[in-house]
Amino acid sequence: MSLLRVENISKSFKTLQVLRDVSLEVNPGERHVIIGPNGAGKTTLFHCITNILPIDSGAVYLDGKEISKLPAHHLAHLGMSRTFQKNNLFGDLTVEENIHLALAAKKPYRYDIFSPLISRTDIRKETNDILEQWEISNRRHVKVKHLSYGEQRLLEVLLAMASNPKILLLDEPTSGMSPAETAQTSEMIQKLPRSVALVVVEHDMDVVFAIADRITVLHHGEVILSGSPDEVRNNEVVKEIYFGGGAKKHA
Repeated sequence: MSLLRVENISKSFKTLQVLRDVSLEVNPGERHVIIGPNGAGKTTLFHCITNILPIDSGAVYLDGKEISKLPAHHLAHLGMSRTFQKNNLFGDLTVEENIHLALAAKKPYRYDIFSPLISRTDIRKETNDILEQWEISNRRHVKVKHLSYGEQRLLEVLLAMASNPKILLLDEPTSGMSPAETAQTSEMIQKLPRSVALVVVEHDMDVVFAIADRITVLHHGEVILSGSPDEVRNNEVVKEIYFGGGAKKHA
């Protein structure tokens, strides 16, 4: 059974149809990348899957359970986590403190305002494990606002992973990065454990083909192809959209 199933979802903003009968499935541990030109509806699809935006029709299922009507903040407790195009980090806190907060979000004592998180043995240990695993221990006391843009994006992925999700949605993780930062981020994504399924919106095609098991192509809010990297790479319609006539709607 698929881990995530998106079933014929549609979304409009007044007279503008942004998504039209979009369906896709993501299997446990799969790396599923969503591509498409600007305005294809990729980020809107993420917002609909995670209930930041209500869908007009269709349904979304996680582990066989419909989640379409659940509040967005409930999804983390069901095993879904995500990042955004713009990071949600606390710039005036250190790397270590940001990790503390992410780890505490799923702890039974998360509402205890009288005990500092640094006093929690499990928080300290899990934080150290993350810092050592991803080789950023030397940045633990640096305020996030002083990190490079690439470092901030990488940290956001680590924070999203801190809740031990079943599935992680990454929205344009390499957007705005230098070539070196893009390569580093691509390598990091490839190192994420296969116990976590990934759904990634990405515009850099080198990154797409480096990480994808399966690719779904969106164009004008519709799925025009979902297949293996080789199927997508060799598809004439996809070539036309990306390299010629992409502004015209495919009939």
